[in-house]
Amino acid sequence: MHLPLEIPLSSSMADPKKRITLEQLSLHKNPGDLWISIQGKVYDVSDWAKDHPGGSLPLLSLAGQDVTDAFVAFHPAPAWKHLDRFFNGYYLEDYSVSEVSKDYRRLVMEFSKMGLYEKKGHGVLASFCFMAMLFVVSVLGLLWCDNTWVHLFSGGLMGFLWIQSGWIGHDSGHYQVMPTKGLNRFVQILTGNCLAGISIAWWKWNHNAHHISCNSLDFDPDLQHMPVFAVSSHFFKSLTSCFYERKMNFDAVSRFLVSYQHWTFYPVMCLARINLYAQSFVLLLSKRKVPDRGQEILGIFAFWIWYPLLVSCLPNWGERVMFVVASFTVTGIQHIQFCLNHFSSNVYVGPPTANDWFEKQTRGTLNIACSSWMDWFHGGLQFQVEHHLFPRMPRCHLRKISPFVKDLCRKHNLPYNIASFWKANAMTVRTLRNAALQARDLTNPVPKNLVWEAVNTHG
Repeated sequence: MHLPLEIPLSSSMADPKKRITLEQLSLHKNPGDLWISIQGKVYDVSDWAKDHPGGSLPLLSLAGQDVTDAFVAFHPAPAWKHLDRFFNGYYLEDYSVSEVSKDYRRLVMEFSKMGLYEKKGHGVLASFCFMAMLFVVSVLGLLWCDNTWVHLFSGGLMGFLWIQSGWIGHDSGHYQVMPTKGLNRFVQILTGNCLAGISIAWWKWNHNAHHISCNSLDFDPDLQHMPVFAVSSHFFKSLTSCFYERKMNFDAVSRFLVSYQHWTFYPVMCLARINLYAQSFVLLLSKRKVPDRGQEILGIFAFWIWYPLLVSCLPNWGERVMFVVASFTVTGIQHIQFCLNHFSSNVYVGPPTANDWFEKQTRGTLNIACSSWMDWFHGGLQFQVEHHLFPRMPRCHLRKISPFVKDLCRKHNLPYNIASFWKANAMTVRTLRNAALQARDLTNPVPKNLVWEAVNTHG
């Protein structure tokens, strides 16, 4: 156990509790020396961080702080009983709770009493039936018909299948969508690795970091798309990614690509899936600890058997390319949806802070306004604010809890950002365009290449 540099004496001999300050707690935020506080009690999770189901990165990102709100958001009630084995005997001397946090924790408790976290509805069953229909129709259209347009349509249906499998994979990573943990794991591998070719382990590693560090330019991987995209001029200072552990260089190539990102955004989204495949392989073949690596690799292997085999059944290379491009392009809708929720929202530089959890989540997210009959299309991400505040909440209840979140935001004068799907697209493109115009500013020169000079010689 690592002791703080100075331990203050108890203010009262009648109070045997050992106390430390927030400043002293903040000294324990490094690998091998990692302390956190929950409701004022201090826990040493230095040795356990590598075994944390959510990965070590969320703990490292919030280390040395009171993380009560984040813990409440991500952990069900049974998780509390496991805390005592990490308690190191210390209490926070200056522990306090803001009015926003009090109201937030009260909401979590009320939703729990209402049983909303346990009642998952029949959405998963309906999604599976829909996915099965899409798969069968797509395969039959490819195998039993010689019409090129039918083959193109089948490719599009495959893309819609991947979108729906993505929503199931997303949900199963946040909460248990099936009756048992074993079945939940099976669904994760089936919908993510086998059907879509994307490692669920990679997604959880990436997505947990995103939730904890929502819209931090150097901690949130969902905003780190250099050299292709930059949502803020802060990237022009060559920030270091704490997720990928590398410097995001803003050089001549980056300047050129970012300068036209508002034009390339949609074309790149049509091929964004390639990056997810690559990221999955990089993680699974790395030395990083990956839970159930064998299952993950076997699932990816299954995808790279059935999908190329299916595509090879098409009569010529032209139709094969057409089928793949159609499936990738349709799935690009989902990649656009991911971007809409955050690209145009408030961003910041630096590690996340736990004492303004509610505020950070609301300022960094954007809801999409839509009718209830379109909820299937957005997969729950249309209630992005609610999802970030209550990530364990089944998506079938997000519309129900939305008025409570609105009231809480209004009470504490916090933004509740919402826009239509089309307006959100316009806001995203505007954010990209603003950053692109700043990237073209030649008063902040970087080493130029011939392509850059040819395009920008006359402004």
